[in-house]
Amino acid sequence: MSNDQRHSHECTPPTTGVQLNHTAVYASDRHQSAEFLATVLGLKVGAPFGPFLPVDLGNGVTLDYYEKRDEPIQSQHYAFLVPDEQFDGAIARLEAVGVTYYADPHHTEPGQINRLFGGRGAYFDDPDGHNMEVMTRPYVRP
Repeated sequence: MSNDQRHSHECTPPTTGVQLNHTAVYASDRHQSAEFLATVLGLKVGAPFGPFLPVDLGNGVTLDYYEKRDEPIQSQHYAFLVPDEQFDGAIARLEAVGVTYYADPHHTEPGQINRLFGGRGAYFDDPDGHNMEVMTRPYVRP
């Protein structure tokens, strides 16, 4: 197979199901916010892509940090499923940078984790107030 054929095949869109590929995350400082999340999750920030600064997640989804300084950032919620063996590291990195984590999405149980669905989870704010979540088990939906 030639390089052109292989490249063409690799770029073929999926034929089954819809998948999230990327989403923009508004930030007042894209470098600060992208580095913060990458540090907490144990990831790396990618090279700039136009006005975006990407953080690639392990499932093919990219968070593209986009700097928006002309209006307030509206808080969004982003939840990250992490392997159980990486959860303690994420909590330790939050503690190391002085960020409080909470057991609940309303941030009423500081310094606590939850044990939803047989796993562990915690919520924390990023530099722009986005409500981030790390969890080791996906939610069980009816």
